[in-house]
Amino acid sequence: MGLAFRNPMHDEFGTWPVAYIPYGGADFGEILAVGQAVGDGDDSDFYNAWTAAGERLAEEAMQCQRRKLRNSARELFLRASAFYATSYRPLYGPQRDPRLLEAFNRQRDLFNAGLALSNFPLEPMRVPFEGTSMPAWLIPAIGMEQEVRPLIILNNGYDATATDLYFFSAVAASRRGYHCLIFDGPGQGEMLFEQNLPLRPDWETVITAVINFAYHLPNVTPNRIAIFGESLGGYLAPRAASVEHRLAACIADPGLWSIVGQFRDFVVTLGAAPDAVANLSDLDAQTLARLTQAIADDPVLKWKIMQRGFWTHGVDNVGDYLRSAEQFTMDGHAGAIACPTLLTQAENDPLARGAQDFFNQLACPKTLLHFSAAEGAGSHCEMRNRSLLNRRVLDWLDGVLFHL
Repeated sequence: MGLAFRNPMHDEFGTWPVAYIPYGGADFGEILAVGQAVGDGDDSDFYNAWTAAGERLAEEAMQCQRRKLRNSARELFLRASAFYATSYRPLYGPQRDPRLLEAFNRQRDLFNAGLALSNFPLEPMRVPFEGTSMPAWLIPAIGMEQEVRPLIILNNGYDATATDLYFFSAVAASRRGYHCLIFDGPGQGEMLFEQNLPLRPDWETVITAVINFAYHLPNVTPNRIAIFGESLGGYLAPRAASVEHRLAACIADPGLWSIVGQFRDFVVTLGAAPDAVANLSDLDAQTLARLTQAIADDPVLKWKIMQRGFWTHGVDNVGDYLRSAEQFTMDGHAGAIACPTLLTQAENDPLARGAQDFFNQLACPKTLLHFSAAEGAGSHCEMRNRSLLNRRVLDWLDGVLFHL
């Protein structure tokens, strides 16, 4: 059941910041107020309501800064950044809507402004990567900023950015005594919006660059570096850990074997024979045409595949999307993971349905954490009770990294 928005897609996007409430990214009344402002409006109204609320917060932050109210200014800048990050999700697509780019630039500026007002001022960094660089921020352990501490690399999924990672888990982990490195990789945030670099299945190439960079950061213990992947990061993080054996621990929220695994049953409902969906990149033209039409007729699938998926994978049709998505699989990789690995499985998260099977394929020290609707944590990435997820995951990680 939705919380604040009348349009189901708007409700999915607009209630995402509920997860940020314990970490200063929003408050419940603010989310309700934005939902009321959107009303029965369209995607433009959604965008306008969130950016207007974000700008009010930014203006208040600047007033606090002028009055030398440093802590309030910092909190307001960061919260405003989260509001801008929420505003443009319905606008995703290869057309690169100018409003999305404008909101992202504002989000990034506000995020940097907030971090610069930390007690230990933080500045953006760049991770060298294949002739370009990826944006990154080191979020240090609170009160232990200059101490040598374990490091968590936080890894995005399909449509989150580094700002989201900050509120997802970086704040919680920094309170626990972890340094955190957050970044946008290919197909994410700046790397997609501005550099137009698509997502890639060989995520180990990305994480190798991140770890190489992390080795030169001050106060990082090289043998205590973990990776924590969210959403599609539940595939990306384990894929990286299967090759990058410098990682001391891997967390996948949820444990995700592949992108297209759950899509096969849907194609069968459209008339495809079960044996014909073993490799969706080989669908016949007639089935592919039916699938394309079914996706176009469903607002949720249209956004996920034709808007987000096409853009993120750098394609312009369903056939090419499936050919790209089929490469994102742990087939042949899961057995190579050596570090202790934690998979999560939320009760009502479609992406988590295969977590148990994924878990069974692991040969490393492993743990599977279940989250239920009764706990308020049954949805995707436990977004309605994110503090529970962070507490249990960090408890597990404490037992791994602090006992090395």
